[in-house]
Amino acid sequence: MGLHLGKSGCSFMCGISGFLDFKKKSTHANLKKMTDTLVHRGPDDSGYFFETSPEAHIGLGHRRLSIIDLSSHGSQPMAFENLVMVYNGEIYNFKEIRKELENLNYTFTSSSDTEVALKAFHRWGIRAVDKFNGMFAMAIYDRIKSKLTLIRDRAGVKPLFWYHKNGLFLFGSELKSFHQHPSFEKHLNTDGLALYLQFGYIPQPHTIFCHTHKLRAGHFLEVDLGREHIREEKYWDVFDYYQKRKLKISEADAITETEKILKSACEYRMIADVPVGMFLSGGYDSSLVTALLQKDRTEKLKTFSIGFHEEKYNEAHYAREVATWLGTDHTEYYCTPKDALDIIPLLPEIYDEPFGDSSAIPTTLVSRIARQSVTVSLSADGGDEVFGGYEKYQQALKVNRILSFLPAKNVISASLIDIEPENLGFINKILRFDRRFRKVTQALESSHAGNIQALVSSVFTPKEIRQFLLAGSSSASTAFDDFILLDKQLSVLDRLLAIDYKSYQLDDILVKVDRATMSVSLEGREPLLDHRIIEYVARLDSCLKIKKGNKKYLLKEIVHRYLPKEMMDRPKKGFSVPVFYWFKNELRQFLLHYLDEQKIREAGIFNPLKVARLRDTYLAGSNLNINQIWLLLMFEMWREKWLK
Repeated sequence: MGLHLGKSGCSFMCGISGFLDFKKKSTHANLKKMTDTLVHRGPDDSGYFFETSPEAHIGLGHRRLSIIDLSSHGSQPMAFENLVMVYNGEIYNFKEIRKELENLNYTFTSSSDTEVALKAFHRWGIRAVDKFNGMFAMAIYDRIKSKLTLIRDRAGVKPLFWYHKNGLFLFGSELKSFHQHPSFEKHLNTDGLALYLQFGYIPQPHTIFCHTHKLRAGHFLEVDLGREHIREEKYWDVFDYYQKRKLKISEADAITETEKILKSACEYRMIADVPVGMFLSGGYDSSLVTALLQKDRTEKLKTFSIGFHEEKYNEAHYAREVATWLGTDHTEYYCTPKDALDIIPLLPEIYDEPFGDSSAIPTTLVSRIARQSVTVSLSADGGDEVFGGYEKYQQALKVNRILSFLPAKNVISASLIDIEPENLGFINKILRFDRRFRKVTQALESSHAGNIQALVSSVFTPKEIRQFLLAGSSSASTAFDDFILLDKQLSVLDRLLAIDYKSYQLDDILVKVDRATMSVSLEGREPLLDHRIIEYVARLDSCLKIKKGNKKYLLKEIVHRYLPKEMMDRPKKGFSVPVFYWFKNELRQFLLHYLDEQKIREAGIFNPLKVARLRDTYLAGSNLNINQIWLLLMFEMWREKWLK
């Protein structure tokens, strides 16, 4: 066994990579390059396992960010009997699992959750994952069974990619590690690109490259080395909990029990041997987590927020008000166009797959600021998807209700399909009628509310994508298509929430936070994504989530136990960024350079005339959807970084 371990302490928040090379051409040097390109995820140390088996060359690599057990006893790759493991994440209930294993005569040399995870897998196999409460991406090689097992956590907080072609299997925390292997073929996946244009992110299991996949959340993947056979299997699905029988309990009991689980989830995520902080926006979700953590603590929790000088987008004063009320040690910073100018060129490196959420800018900025004081920072992502906080749910429900009363939807759709809204002149210019018209026309063709939700969530409509993309693309399946798998007796709202848990939350929100925090070697933790919360809340009546138009009703009632209602009861702004204004002024040169018509023509991916028209219409002062331009810009910057 070729096992090299670094000298410094154990790490849990980190980066992993590796390969199975059935042609036996990959080397230890290849493994080291793949692993060390993830140094930002684990700057403290590294470890490498390289072995030649009868079937293949096997490599497992690990970069470490020290969080728990800073000694050398938990170094990775970690071996126990026939197993070797590399692991990224945290198992928060590892102490309870350790006690259970000790009762089964297992002994431990470290106080790390890595050793617990490895020995749990040794004892229970893949079913060990049922015991884990945490976020994790792990790879476990069984030398006796000649199998490699990859496992990803239930919500998909931690990323894990894999690639398979011509006898080479690669895996890694980020795609950039694949580029370091000489046999990786980076062919553009036009289906993945079409999905990116539609949603602003690429939904699992798809990626921007051919033969490359995201391991689905709540799944494990086994590679049988003897047969070079790959099997992916689900071990957890949020759908299962939405489809359980609803709990027959009072509203008061639902609030009390939910609060109890929330408290437990927050306390678990404070376990660390390094400083811990909190991202505080001033909204309901982050204010609740902050309140639960600060209550009964004498030491002030460190909180961090980002503001904007453009008042329409600014919530920093709300965060400051909450921090003052709760008594936290608060830091706020106002993001300027200059900050954006500094961060935007880094986004293709940080997000090594095209990623279109512009709030990656302030998320990266607040991560930088937090890292100056702490090594771990909690955030409150998941609250909207679990408790029903987005306006788009109201929109999708409204459209679905209207369409349900139109028995001749297909006839109406057919009569509208040939109308070109751009030719409607004055009304189109004032109301941006063209995009609304296209979405309504396609909604009429929709077979269920999942399709409508996809349309509501779209940046480019499918018709627009066909106009912009020179290469054709097929209709790749996503979680939105799984709407039909949910019980029709389930409320439409619950079905929309279940879909968002497996789409927008997973491949936009969690990707944004993971890459931004890890880019500065900061561990991000997500207490609202403790699986016990969704497993319980999914079984509550949907009227507790949106009650008489009041979004996130259940969560708000809990917050009001800690913070005055009059302080919190205000319109939701979300973590949006004033790019609409910035790109007409300070950031204009980005559009002129990357969306240059000749540059687009030479690349041969987009219709250059359509791109130029969109760019010039915006720069001329049109009040069009800036998100479309942002997506095109982010792709072109990514392409220049990774495809040349």
